[in-house]
Amino acid sequence: MNKLYFPLLLFLCCFSGWAQITGKVTNQEGTSLAYVNIYLDGTFSGTTSNENGIYILELSETGNYTVVFQFLGYKTEKKSISVTALPYTLNAQLTEESTTLDEVIVNSGDNPANKIMRNAIEKRDFHRSKIQEYTADFYSRGLWRIKNAPEKILGQEVGDLGGGLDSTRSGVVYLSETISEITYKAPNDFKEKIIASKVSGNDNGFSLNSAQEANISFYNNTISLNTELISPLANYAFNYYNFKLEGVFYNDRGDLVNKIQVTPKRPKDKVFSGFVYIIEDSWQLYGVELKTTGEAIQVPPIEELVFRQNFNFSEKEELWVPISQTIDFIFNMFGIKGDGRFTAAYTNYDFSPGLDEKTFTNEIVSFAPEANKKDSIFWSSVRPVPLTEEEQNDYIRKDSLQELRESKPYLDSLDNVRNKFGLGNLITGYTYSNSYEKWSINIGSPIFNTNINTVQGYNSTLEASFRKNTGESFGQYWRIFSEASYGFSEEKFRISGGFQQKFNNISNPVLTVSGGSEVKQINSREPISKTLNSITTTFFERNYLKLYELDFAKVSYQQELLNGFSAFSALSYENRSPLYNHRDKAFLIDWDEREFTSNNPLQPDDENSAPFVEHKIFKISLAAKIEFAQKYLSYPNAKFNIKNEDYPSLTIRYDKGLGANIPEYNFDHLRLNLRQEFTVANKGKLGYSITGGTFFGNEEISFLDYRHFDGNQTRIGTSSNYLGKFNLLPYYTLSTNKNYVEGHVEHNFKGYILGRVPLINRLNYNLVIGAHALSTEGIAPYSEYSIGLDNLGFGKFRFLRLDYVVSQHHGNHKGAFIFGLKFLEIF
Repeated sequence: MNKLYFPLLLFLCCFSGWAQITGKVTNQEGTSLAYVNIYLDGTFSGTTSNENGIYILELSETGNYTVVFQFLGYKTEKKSISVTALPYTLNAQLTEESTTLDEVIVNSGDNPANKIMRNAIEKRDFHRSKIQEYTADFYSRGLWRIKNAPEKILGQEVGDLGGGLDSTRSGVVYLSETISEITYKAPNDFKEKIIASKVSGNDNGFSLNSAQEANISFYNNTISLNTELISPLANYAFNYYNFKLEGVFYNDRGDLVNKIQVTPKRPKDKVFSGFVYIIEDSWQLYGVELKTTGEAIQVPPIEELVFRQNFNFSEKEELWVPISQTIDFIFNMFGIKGDGRFTAAYTNYDFSPGLDEKTFTNEIVSFAPEANKKDSIFWSSVRPVPLTEEEQNDYIRKDSLQELRESKPYLDSLDNVRNKFGLGNLITGYTYSNSYEKWSINIGSPIFNTNINTVQGYNSTLEASFRKNTGESFGQYWRIFSEASYGFSEEKFRISGGFQQKFNNISNPVLTVSGGSEVKQINSREPISKTLNSITTTFFERNYLKLYELDFAKVSYQQELLNGFSAFSALSYENRSPLYNHRDKAFLIDWDEREFTSNNPLQPDDENSAPFVEHKIFKISLAAKIEFAQKYLSYPNAKFNIKNEDYPSLTIRYDKGLGANIPEYNFDHLRLNLRQEFTVANKGKLGYSITGGTFFGNEEISFLDYRHFDGNQTRIGTSSNYLGKFNLLPYYTLSTNKNYVEGHVEHNFKGYILGRVPLINRLNYNLVIGAHALSTEGIAPYSEYSIGLDNLGFGKFRFLRLDYVVSQHHGNHKGAFIFGLKFLEIF
């Protein structure tokens, strides 16, 4: 215990030495008030009280000051003080604001709240346009707590989550803080320089809190939180909300403030509920108290999100601007329950910083040197929201334990527990780790790597790899990997493997060298998974998987050369051999009217035929991908890219086959793809993908090198969306070695349509429509149209989708239901 006393004493000394004006804010009953705004009158220099009502307000010198205490639901308190010595103690007791309707004349049949909200909506663009640019100081804090965590999930040890859980399996599992300088210029230019970053228990860590994520404006039509939530001030807000004038009061400036209750017309819509505070005459936001649910944002583990925003008045701009924001959340998944809060505070606004075009680049977040090395003295001097006792204890305890938890004896003791083999590892696979030396050995699941197909019969694959992390961050590594498989019906053993190294997490350069012998799908896009084929083969006597043998040696390299421009290259030598069925009898259920087809998709009734002649060939692949106007976050040891929804991504790929022992098999294939997904206001998400390609050179190339399309004959969908996929197209019917164009478009309405339908809106389903078309030279065009429901499931498990698809080809029409099992995407 003595080891904890010194850090605690040091912390308290630092706390007292830097605290200028300190105190506690309570209500009239003496209950602490959390997240009260405290600032110097007429300025944006201020702070916020913590969860215990404690605050610290920094001053540069002694003198006369007026301190303002502002909190929604309470009367604003102003205290004039004369500070002659520091620190100075100033407590405040706030009185609840009493709202009244005496000031409002209610006409029969006229809802006064509707008039207020129409005025606010009409003026919202005007208020937004008044802020053309600004700089400000930004502070954020993130806190996650867990309560009564289980010791195991799906047979796997949960552990103590980095020391966050105590003996009751409860505690703080994440605590971090960020101090930033932010810069904004209308309409969308934004950048943040993080001056200091702190993560409890990790003195090399960098907080994930950022001003970009906290930048939530209810003046926008929608708020992006996984989906697009409708703001109560949206142009179309009256389609989603009912408004009621709860009462009015006067603030400290003498402005009349309207407290408006916001109630969803349809609770299952993508909406909020709660209160907004609107200034009379100017119709500006004075404050926000709104909440939503995980069901609304379609993140099932989240049960509730509560947003609170407080504003302060800028005399120069004649505008109310946000000075603090809190987001509280409650979550529950797999028996893990907890809550947390993200706190944000804005100070020292400058609305005339004189910015120019050179101020902004695609880099929106950067870090100052040694940002994560600031000591407790620094943090005590700049932290605008004081730590609670719980947070202080978490920093002290985890920081004091960090050295121990990074020591070899401690890490070895953890590994001794984690490295124990259990029956659950037959399903999940097994990993043996040496955490201190940063290496691990992984062996894949023998159950999920045992499959059935008509070429190999029952076949099992053993995957093993060795990985060594070479940097502070997890994504910098080298690894050796191998795969050994055996087909019991063909009685053949194959082995392959290789080496891979990722050199850094900034440009993400990856070198891979591999070789060996494998069984591969003829369609290199692998449209059907081994697991799904095993099911259709075993239970429905449908052997869709078509395979060949590949003996190869390959080297590849990929890297982001410039921001938004990535390149890939590969050189391989390949010996390709056709394979034949070794099993013609049903594995489990024998359907009288069915029999297995051959392994040749071109001649499914001829068991002795092959789609190509065995051959050897060299192959060169070159590809480039451009993400236009890509933004990014620059961390000291990593770069995180943010796709710009306003522009599509462009991919160009060139494959060349040369040096084949059958000269006709040499080929050249060039293709281009445009893909984009973007939000359409409150109407959901639209995506499209267009691919065009051409072959030149020889016409009689190997069937392996044709352009094969992503078809589906199983009636089971295995992806989260169907951009790039044809759900009724046989896998090889339209494969081509000539010119082709394919296009896909899909729109997920995210509740815009079904949320308006009584009763159905309670199910929280999403309507999805799609269209898919394919044109290949010399063949009649193919098309599909679909309508479906997404976000199906029960409770917190929403992994299902159902579509009805109609196809058209050569005048023939087909229709079928496609059952989407999105969790199969990982198999």
